[in-house]
Amino acid sequence: MSKTTRATQALAKAGVSFTVHTYDYDPNAERVGMQAAEALGEDPSRVLKTLMAEVDGKPVCVIVPSDCEVSMKKLASAFKGKSASMMKPADAERLTGYVVGGISPFGQKKQVPTAIEEAALVHAAVYMNGGQRGLQVRLAPGDVLVALKAISAPVIA
Repeated sequence: MSKTTRATQALAKAGVSFTVHTYDYDPNAERVGMQAAEALGEDPSRVLKTLMAEVDGKPVCVIVPSDCEVSMKKLASAFKGKSASMMKPADAERLTGYVVGGISPFGQKKQVPTAIEEAALVHAAVYMNGGQRGLQVRLAPGDVLVALKAISAPVIA
């Protein structure tokens, strides 16, 4: 497994301090983020999942703790929209250039507006997908906000 991906390159280019962590990805896991947290021996609230959605038909990225679900109503509100829905996996892969299970918010083919669950910001460090299945990056959540020009908002159900 390569530890250099578009995501790690984007983080390095942005001057973000991070460490790379690998784990055995289970393609049959019911919940990929929870499987990653368990494999890393980390609390699921610190292992964030990257989801692709649409608000009023426009693509957005939303980052939430792996043990949480996104509230579509709150997500729409965070982007001052009326409605939100999850993006189809094939559309998410085409837009980001990553495969499902390995979608990172960093280094996507087309950067889209991004929101991170505000509760995730209380941690000194969080884990996020590093751009391929079984690869996570550990970094400060404040650096995520800056690197992605993201907003923080209450988006979990």
